[in-house]
Formats: sequence, structure tokens, C-alpha cells
Amino acid sequence: MSIFRRSQGAPGRVSVQEAAARTGHGTSAGGGDAVLLDVREPQEWRAGRAPWAVHLPLSALAAGAGLPAEVQARPLVVICRSGNRSRQAAELLVARGAHAVDVVGGMREWAGAGLPVVDARGGNGAVA
Repeated sequence: MSIFRRSQGAPGRVSVQEAAARTGHGTSAGGGDAVLLDVREPQEWRAGRAPWAVHLPLSALAAGAGLPAEVQARPLVVICRSGNRSRQAAELLVARGAHAVDVVGGMREWAGAGLPVVDARGGNGAVA
């Protein structure tokens, strides 16, 4: 069964390893069939994010902001710092008809698993 199938209208949850595989972060070349959507606030995003992630803060999403054109109609893997905001964002997105799951443990687990984190300049980032 696909991790993007919705059951009972609720979004699914995935581990950081599943998220990395789906978004192509398990290889240096990128790829993957899904987009990693980071819903943290701008200062958190600048401090450290996954390469190739797309940024849309939960505050903007909750206020009605739409998805960037390049990610519309693609499966979404939603991430935040610890998993709370990403769960909320995934619920909003699923309610809007998107195929979205959230990442259990968020960027803290991502970094803890040794997955890449870069800052605004492309150097080594930190989870804020």
C-alpha cells in the first residue's frame, strides 16, 4: 500500500528513513517521487534544512497560502522541527485534496539519523 493513500481522511505518518527515500535524500543526486515540504518558520528554515526541500511555513498555510506551483499535484512529505506542526500541516493539506504525509520526529530525527542539513548558504546547518 502506498504511503500516500488516505484512510478515513487522515494523513499518514512516515519515519525519516521513509521520508528520505521518497524525496530522494537517500542519494546525492536527489530524485524521488515526492516533495519534502518544510513548514517551519523562516528563522528555523535559514538555520538548517534538508537539501531540495520546499519552504511554506505552517502560519502561511493556515492563513490560506497555496502551494508553490512546482509542487502542486505532487505527493508531499511534510516536515517541521519535531513533528507537531507537520502533522497539522498535513491535515490541512489532505483536507484541501493533497496527498500528504508527515514525518515523525521532524528535523530533529532527520539530523539525528545523519541525513543532510544545510544552512542558507549551503554549508552545514543546524536544526533550530
